[in-house]
Amino acid sequence: MSGVFVTGTDTGVGKTVLACGIAADLAARGVNVGVMKPIETGVEPADQATDAARLAKAGGVSDPIDDISPCRLRHPLAPSVAARLEEKPVDWSALNSAYQRLHRRHDFMVVEGCGGLMVPIDESRTVIDLVRISDLPVLIVARPTLGTLNHTALTVHAARSHGLKMLGIVLSPGDATASDLAEQTNPSELERLCEIPVLGHVDRCIDLDSPRELAAAIRGVDIRAS
Repeated sequence: MSGVFVTGTDTGVGKTVLACGIAADLAARGVNVGVMKPIETGVEPADQATDAARLAKAGGVSDPIDDISPCRLRHPLAPSVAARLEEKPVDWSALNSAYQRLHRRHDFMVVEGCGGLMVPIDESRTVIDLVRISDLPVLIVARPTLGTLNHTALTVHAARSHGLKMLGIVLSPGDATASDLAEQTNPSELERLCEIPVLGHVDRCIDLDSPRELAAAIRGVDIRAS
């Protein structure tokens, strides 16, 4: 395995914390890690606190931002809609070229998607097509709370239907604060229902700009378990 593609069952589910945490942990252990956020929406040209910038800081990388995040769109919408409003079609050739450059420079790639697998990128392609650029196994970030069985099973079904490799599921609190019986029973039920492993859970991370805190937040996750 030369990397992971981090996707989620929803937006705001915790993809960035997990992706940054993996990058920070690998960098701390001396791994030559590369990071990529191929498409990021809701980003103004002068923004500094972007997901791509956080990934770069977490992994301690100095690659050009145009390689780490080749497509940046201002509107916080699905890429297909944001690109249409801005009259800025997604350049798939640029996405592929940027990934190949990063892949050649680094031993392990952490790629963070946008939203879930079925989020539209343009009129005919979705995040699934982003996964295919890298051909990396998918790591699915899911909420631990009530409703996650349906959302996660649908994500796994979409991945299987399109022939994607799956590494496993990671549970993240995301915006949730409550812990209840559903949260206690969902991990084992997810493994039974989806037939892929739950690799652990992400702790809540307050400071997304702290590589140390990000690495600590994923100590309950073992991506090497699979």
